[in-house]
Amino acid sequence: MKLDPINLLLNKEFRLDKNLYFIGGNEITLMEKICSTIVETYRASEDVSINRIDSIDNFNNSVELFDNKKIFVGKNCKGLNEDNLNNIRDADTVFIFLQENSSKTKKIKNIISKDKYSYLIDCYELDKSSKIKILNEFIKSSEKKISKDLYWVLVEKLDDKYIFLENSLNKILELEQTDLTTNNIKKILTLGNAGKEKIFFNLLKRNRKIIEIYREKILNHSDVNDLYYSCRFFCNLIIESKDENDYSRKIPIYLYREKEFLIDIYRRYNNKKKKMLLRLLSSTEKVVRKNVDLSIIFGLRFLLNIKKITTS
Repeated sequence: MKLDPINLLLNKEFRLDKNLYFIGGNEITLMEKICSTIVETYRASEDVSINRIDSIDNFNNSVELFDNKKIFVGKNCKGLNEDNLNNIRDADTVFIFLQENSSKTKKIKNIISKDKYSYLIDCYELDKSSKIKILNEFIKSSEKKISKDLYWVLVEKLDDKYIFLENSLNKILELEQTDLTTNNIKKILTLGNAGKEKIFFNLLKRNRKIIEIYREKILNHSDVNDLYYSCRFFCNLIIESKDENDYSRKIPIYLYREKEFLIDIYRRYNNKKKKMLLRLLSSTEKVVRKNVDLSIIFGLRFLLNIKKITTS
């Protein structure tokens, strides 16, 4: 069965009663949000254990007495077909597969879309209709008052990628004012996140230039969060790719202009440097959360450390 990702996020009473969720599309930040929402929904109602698998072939259906409910999360659908889809229905487990659209996913997605025991959740960049739904729910739950003119400015200008739109709404939520105007919104938002995403594409420039761009674009803690998640996306592409061909296939279509640059970055990495990058992501997330007042400093250090690992 097909399920709209925005309806899943906004409907707090939505019942998750399937044992397989296939998250596809090409908007990776929305895909990851859907995955975490499904996991947290199960966690809220029962004890669960999270298990990462490379393919359905790694699934072990051994169940011990008093075992927690198991959730298996896979970053690709390797090995998933109609036969083992029938087999895993009998297991008291939940399977979540995340994989961007490709020729390899077309067949299994068609099967899952017709299967009443599974949900197919396709995630793409937010269109106007989706942003209206999200903004309406935000206004309702936050009790913020937004003028008609500002409302349509936000619909038009908020980012099409979910994580950046969510970060922008969180910034608005932090405002003390309940009556919002275009002026007080402009003080905290740079509507549209393209500027922050492009910081990563200046990674090989001189440090002085990187610092200059950073200081221009990153003005507060929320900006640091936007930058971190943007960089984490590109870093995870490097870490999780098996080889250059695999990496090239994973680069989203909308980044076609930057594809040559991204491949050049990937060629600079080996397994040792990938591990260093993974440690940097983990340590930065922890330190930024604990030191909000110093997050702009740590954000710049994070960016320069990515460059240091990349060019070493």
